[in-house]
Amino acid sequence: MAGLREKLTYEPAELAFGTSGLRGLVTDMTDLECYINTLGFLRFVETLPGERAEDPVYLAGDLRDSTPRILAAVAAAIHEAGRRVEYLGLIPTPAIANYALRHGGPAIMVTGSHIPADRNGIKFYKPGAEVMKEDEVAIKSAVAKVRADLYGQAGLKLFTPEGALLETTELPAEKKAARSDYLERYAQVFGPKALSDRQIVLYQHSAVGRDLIVEIFEALGAEVVPVGRSDVFVPIDSENVKPDDAEYFHQLSSEHPKAFAIVSTDGDSDRPFVIDELGEFHRGDVLGMVVAEWLGADAAAYPVSTNDAVDQHLTDKGVPWEHTRIGSPYVITAMNKAIESGKQRVVGWEVNGGFLTGGDIEIKGQVLPALPTRDAFLPILIALLAASDKLLKVSELFAALPRRYTQAGLIDDFPVEVSKQLVKRFAKDDDLVKGELEGYFNSDHGFGKVSSVNTLDGVRIYFNNGDIAHLRPSGNAPQLRIYSVANSQERADAIVAQAIAEPDGIFRRIEQAVTAEAEA
Repeated sequence: MAGLREKLTYEPAELAFGTSGLRGLVTDMTDLECYINTLGFLRFVETLPGERAEDPVYLAGDLRDSTPRILAAVAAAIHEAGRRVEYLGLIPTPAIANYALRHGGPAIMVTGSHIPADRNGIKFYKPGAEVMKEDEVAIKSAVAKVRADLYGQAGLKLFTPEGALLETTELPAEKKAARSDYLERYAQVFGPKALSDRQIVLYQHSAVGRDLIVEIFEALGAEVVPVGRSDVFVPIDSENVKPDDAEYFHQLSSEHPKAFAIVSTDGDSDRPFVIDELGEFHRGDVLGMVVAEWLGADAAAYPVSTNDAVDQHLTDKGVPWEHTRIGSPYVITAMNKAIESGKQRVVGWEVNGGFLTGGDIEIKGQVLPALPTRDAFLPILIALLAASDKLLKVSELFAALPRRYTQAGLIDDFPVEVSKQLVKRFAKDDDLVKGELEGYFNSDHGFGKVSSVNTLDGVRIYFNNGDIAHLRPSGNAPQLRIYSVANSQERADAIVAQAIAEPDGIFRRIEQAVTAEAEA
């Protein structure tokens, strides 16, 4: 008798881990595929020391149209694993993480973060911690076994030939505790006067934390002006602020002259947007520097793609730092190493601005509990407090920082295989590689000579005129990103524009060369 796999009327696409969690096209994230990956993750959890089968699995999601269906498929897998679902609602990723890390059970967040609505994702938390890169091998193995077992079963017992569940699993009643705990995390530590007499414009769009963040700001004494609420998902990305976004921020500034700042988050509210009263967006890597200093950090970890002004500023302040590969699991690993060495106020962040605290931090007699996962609200709040403490405007706070300028962008429909070949091709810091790179990043485009190449994560190219161009493929999409650093914003913008220009920018010319060699 034919097994389940032979009964399917489509070719399944297996989900893959990116920098943080599974991501995929909604059309590929069938109920069956989400079920298989969730059940595999829970089989992995069962092997962990001290795991308690009686603990619930915490479940939450974002505001994408596809999220409710995926939540139901995940819930079905949780029940199949013999576990209880504790549904925490549609809340920010850091809110479910905060709750799960305190209570010790595994957690699953259905979110595609900042990526377009035709995609979604699933982020796993093992009991007490994020899933780390070393866990992914064991999870993939468990998923493969579940897949083989399920595909080999006779007939269609649970799924249609299209991969849909025959019966939808109803989610239990939403538990509000995670939402209230996240609010209390900030209200208790910072108090009702932290932002008194400050008007904060909140760009809500389709961020899952759009209402909760209003409550938190109001609990801290701020006047909140919500704007731009959307019923259609908005894929705003703090690492790829587009001209339309920048124009809108300036529009909000002109419309709200009393605003102390304009703030927002991405879709799952773990990436912050801090926009000053003039409408200027401030990138997450520099934002992290502000937050680390205000918190009195004694060690910091952040990706190699970070603005190099951060390195110099922390060095000047006597704060040891470490570059990591891109992705919160790598940042967490470096933070844990610093904690093991005896550091007490360890922090980390990503270029997207998501901020992590490695241990409990005392703030004016109160304790901010550790949250070693990306959080958007903490860096937003601290930036505003840092400006307030110094009696500065937010624009003045950032203007006082070291002056190196950054930009980021990406090109879509860049073949994944070509990206891999690109990284392999430029993997050596030798004269041959430098010479080839100079053929693309040349004086016609304003570049100096290549002085060195760093391949910790992608290809980070240093030029003798102070420019930096960092090429990095997406972990789970046909995209190639570029991060730039330069001595002026105009130059940083130009580096990105030259790289991603269509149809014959630097990236496309590299693609043509790599493809031609492969076909030769």
